[in-house]
Amino acid sequence: MTTTITRTQTELTNARARIVGEREGFLADAIVWVVRSSATAGRAVATLARRVGSVVTALGWSMLVLAVLALTAGYVWGWVEAVVAGWTAVVLLVVASGYLIGRTAYDVGLSLPANRVVVGDRAPGEVSVRNPLRRRLPGVRVEVPVGHGLAEFAAPSLAPAEEHSDVFVVPTSRRGIVPIGPVRTVRADPIGLLRREVVWADSLDLFVHPRTIAIPSMSTGFVRDLEGSPTRDLTASDIAFHALREYVPGDERRFIHWKSTAKTGSYMVRQFEETRRSHLLVALSLSAADYATDEEFELAVSATGSLGVRAMLDSRTVSVVASAATPDFAKRMLFTVRRLSTVNRGRLLDDLAGVETADAALRLPELAQVASDDAAGISIAFLICGSTPTATQLRAAAAHFPLGVDVVAIVCDEGAVPSLRRVADLSVLTIGYLEDLQRSLAKRLAT
Repeated sequence: MTTTITRTQTELTNARARIVGEREGFLADAIVWVVRSSATAGRAVATLARRVGSVVTALGWSMLVLAVLALTAGYVWGWVEAVVAGWTAVVLLVVASGYLIGRTAYDVGLSLPANRVVVGDRAPGEVSVRNPLRRRLPGVRVEVPVGHGLAEFAAPSLAPAEEHSDVFVVPTSRRGIVPIGPVRTVRADPIGLLRREVVWADSLDLFVHPRTIAIPSMSTGFVRDLEGSPTRDLTASDIAFHALREYVPGDERRFIHWKSTAKTGSYMVRQFEETRRSHLLVALSLSAADYATDEEFELAVSATGSLGVRAMLDSRTVSVVASAATPDFAKRMLFTVRRLSTVNRGRLLDDLAGVETADAALRLPELAQVASDDAAGISIAFLICGSTPTATQLRAAAAHFPLGVDVVAIVCDEGAVPSLRRVADLSVLTIGYLEDLQRSLAKRLAT
C-alpha cells in the first residue's frame, strides 16, 4: 500500500514537472518568436525608410509635414482653409508618386576620348543611352557630375534597340584631377517633391596636366657628355684618362702604359678621373607660405614638369619630390617628402596634376634637408618655390647638399623680369613666365 502511494506521488510530481516544462518551453518559444518578428519588422521598416528617404526630397518632406499639420489643425479647430491646404498637399504627393512608377531599364555608358589633357585644352565626354528592351521606353533625364558641377541631358523616348548620345565639355581652365560621374538617370515630378535616381556607369578621372615647355637637352643638367661627368676624385679604373704615374705594387697590369715604360725605363700606369652619371633632383615646395599667389604655384608646377620631362627624354636619372604635409592629428611636424613617379612622362604629369599647397607642408629649407638625405648621388638639384622665400632661406636650403652638387633655385614670381644671380654657391633663377625657364637655363649654362 505504501509503495502504491509513493508511486502515485512520484507520477504526480513528474506530471507537474512536465506541465511546468511545457509552459516554460512555450514561453521561451513565444519570446524567441517575438524577438525574431521584431527584428524582421525592424529590418523591413528600416529598408522602407531608406527607400522612402532616397526618393523624397527636402521639399517633399516639407510638403508632408505641412499636410499632417494642416489636416490636424483643420479638423481639430474647424479651419476650412487648413483642411483644404492639407488635402492639396496630399494630392500633390500622390500625383508626384505617379512619376516614379515604372521600371527603369536603360543601358547607359560614359566615355572619354582622352583622359589626359593639358590645362586649357578641350576635353569632351560622351554619354550614351540605349533601349535594350523590345518596347519603347519613355524619355529620361540624365545627370553627370563633373567635378563640382553637374551636366544635365534630356534623353528622348527610345524605340527598341535605339540609342541616343550627348556630348559635354569638361572645363580645363585649371590643373587638377576632375572626377566625372557616376552617370545617373533621374525620374522626378515637375515640382521636385519626389526624385528617383538610378546609378549606371562608373566614375572616371580626367587628368588635367600642367603646361610644360620644351627645354633643350643641353640645358637640363648642365652636363655635356652622355655617359658621365668627370670629377676631381682620382681612381685606378674608369673611362676618363687623367695622367700617368709610376707603378706601385697592387696596380693592375692591364693599365700599364708600355710606350711610356719603354721611354722611362720604369713601369708607368694610367690614372683616371672618376666619372659620375648625372642624377637630377627636382624638389617642389608645396608650402603655402612659399608662394604669394596661386599663379606662382601653378608656374612652379609647370617648371617642375618641364624639368622632369626633359630629363626623362634624355634618359637621365631623375628624382622628383614634393613637400609632404603633416596630418592634423600629429603632435609634431613630420619631416618627409612625397616622391612623384618618374616611370614615364604621363605618370609624372598625373602626379603633378594632383599636387596642392598646404599650410602644414614642409617649407623649402626643410624640404631640401630631407631630399638631400634620401637621394644619393645627386649631381644637380633644382629647388622650386615662389617669391616669398628670402635669400637667407635659399642659402639655408642649398647648404643641406654636399660639396660638388650644383644647386639651382628657381624662383617663380608671376610677371617678374627674368634674372640670374649668384648667392654664395647657389644659382638663383627668377622667372615670370614659363617661357623664361628656357632662356634662363641657357644663360646659366653659358656662365
